[in-house]
Amino acid sequence: MFHLLDRISCPEDVKKLNIEETHVLAEEIRAFLIDSVSKTGGHLASNLGVVELTIALLRAFDLPEDKIVWDVGHQSYVYKLLTGRRDKFSTLRKYGGLAGFPKTCESEFDCFNTGHSSTSISAALGIAKANILKGSDAHTVAVIGDGALSGGMATEALCDAGNLKKNFIVVLNDNNMSISKSVGGFTKHLTKLRSVPAYFTFKSRIERGLSRFSWGDKIALFLKKFKDLVKHILVGNTVFDDMGFTYFGPVDGHDVEMLTLILNRAKLVRGPVLLHVITKKGKGYKFAEKHPAVYHGVSTFEASVGISSGKRHTTYSRIAGNTLCALAERDNNICVVTAAMSAGTGTDEFAERFSRKFFDVAIAEQHAVTFAAGLAISGLKPFVVIYSSFLQRAYDQILHDVCLQNLNVTFCIDRAGIVGEDGETHHGLFDIAYMSAMPNMTVLAPASFAELEQMMRFAASGAHQGPIAIRYPRGYLQPETKTDVSPFVLGIPHTVRQGKDVCLFCAGLMLTIGEKVCALLKEHGLNPTLVNLRTLFPLNTEFVTHMAKKHKLVVTLEDGVVKGGFGESVAAALAKREVACKCLVKGYAPVVPHGSPKELKKLCRMDERSIAEEILEKLSVER
Repeated sequence: MFHLLDRISCPEDVKKLNIEETHVLAEEIRAFLIDSVSKTGGHLASNLGVVELTIALLRAFDLPEDKIVWDVGHQSYVYKLLTGRRDKFSTLRKYGGLAGFPKTCESEFDCFNTGHSSTSISAALGIAKANILKGSDAHTVAVIGDGALSGGMATEALCDAGNLKKNFIVVLNDNNMSISKSVGGFTKHLTKLRSVPAYFTFKSRIERGLSRFSWGDKIALFLKKFKDLVKHILVGNTVFDDMGFTYFGPVDGHDVEMLTLILNRAKLVRGPVLLHVITKKGKGYKFAEKHPAVYHGVSTFEASVGISSGKRHTTYSRIAGNTLCALAERDNNICVVTAAMSAGTGTDEFAERFSRKFFDVAIAEQHAVTFAAGLAISGLKPFVVIYSSFLQRAYDQILHDVCLQNLNVTFCIDRAGIVGEDGETHHGLFDIAYMSAMPNMTVLAPASFAELEQMMRFAASGAHQGPIAIRYPRGYLQPETKTDVSPFVLGIPHTVRQGKDVCLFCAGLMLTIGEKVCALLKEHGLNPTLVNLRTLFPLNTEFVTHMAKKHKLVVTLEDGVVKGGFGESVAAALAKREVACKCLVKGYAPVVPHGSPKELKKLCRMDERSIAEEILEKLSVER
């Protein structure tokens, strides 16, 4: 089906192609990716944008001796495709199949596990310095996007790398996008560099022409001083020059020949190099080119017609965004802080309607939290809306700048619990544990859209002093029970059904599982009690103790890690009060692989049948 792609099984095969063949290969790769990702889901637009760049990298470097670290790594599909993993692409992001991000256990060509933003330069710099210590001449490359460059960790790494005396290459893949459109100071600087194309076009053409002649390098050296003078007049020094990097670019990121030429030249520089390439996110697929954010991460779709723009499901993210808009209409002190995730967190409408009170701080979660603390201490009511796994990066700021000062900052923690195909770097399994350990922190978990809205309104009301964390899942699944019949009251659980024998304490989305567990237990003659805990911390120990004394077994169900979760707190409270009741604490292990949520729940014995079996075993009931 694919004349050239069928011949590629390793990077050496890419090196054998002539320039004309690389153009054909790029077209075949795009066709393959569109077809494959439309069937599996995954990150499409970002991969379509790095096809030529990936080909050039494989032509210029000797892998796996040389190392390439992909920032975030969701743009590594092309790399996987050309490093021997094409036959496994039908398993992409499925349990037991190819991961959606680089994995060292998957291939010798993956040198570092990634998944979160802004880590590549630090990791690659560590590898480069290790090579120095070992006496190795291998090259190290970090490939980072302009959105990821806004992360503070990337800036720290650039500053450190500026002093390096050995070759070290950072490739800046500039498509003017992260997931949402890039923002921040670096974005403005890159825009300035993009706005002077005449100099760089002239420079590229001269370099391409001179490279064809044996005496070209001597003339190029002679012209270098003149070139630098022209650059200084038209562009001035870049921030990368000032950090100690030799700056090349901007370069057309879809020109394999020029990219290969400049990468080979960059390898000769003694010291750090930054190659600035301009790419188009979604290139080669008209739907993705027009709507790159929509095609950043996709579910399955019909490739010939693109993603349907029909009616969207109501999601927890959308409910959170709508509630924030409603609150802001009545309260001028309501404001929203997010980290380059307005669309993903459902706050894009708020950004349009209340732009003065909306703050997208780019990929800088630490800054987002302390910035929100500054807003709060000045009398405003900030809502920090960030994915659970990304908020982990701001642990110290939550503790030091918000909790110790007992400030009224509300954390809307999206994507809490198992998120599925993106795997262990994206599951939101730790927020209960790390938030509950904080002084003055209140942790809430809504089990329905109505409860989420009620909790957010409570947080905005001013009736409570101190930080509040509201964790809610990805998607639109709600429990079957009508939890909204009982208005939310801080610290007061809702008893959904009263029974005996066994009491299930559930939180958030686990109430859905709890309902199904109760149905299975009833088939075995048991009459279970089901409680929607709602307020996880501070735990209502009096209520928990009271309920435990009425039952033979207490079961806690939470979509977070067991260690540090509310289940351990329930067990500790019962032990402290010497309640003669068995206790079964159910939660997740710290590391859960990628796969569908249904598969992962079964794997971790967090599905209703596995939980029911353990309960019956605990109670020694015949099955």
